[in-house]
Amino acid sequence: MERTDLKQQQWSSHAVSLVGRRKLVVSSVDDIESFDEQLIVLHTSAGVLIIRGSALKIEKLSTDGGELSVSGKVDAMDYEDESVKSGLFARLFK
Repeated sequence: MERTDLKQQQWSSHAVSLVGRRKLVVSSVDDIESFDEQLIVLHTSAGVLIIRGSALKIEKLSTDGGELSVSGKVDAMDYEDESVKSGLFARLFK
């Protein structure tokens, strides 16, 4: 299997659902790198997902399926390619 096919297969299991900018559900979460009320950094099967907002709160984390639920006001979501190695501070000041 080619590398691109493998990546596409991993991405197909990843999903993001945002309802009214107040409720976010992310699947295929492998790790939570950091979180506070303004920023959540997640490692997912599709790469690093950076969530910015206000009053962000992790409501639920299912370790079985890697599903994460977040409440609060979501202002932005960005994906970072895993091959780009940058530290947390570089992400904060983007």
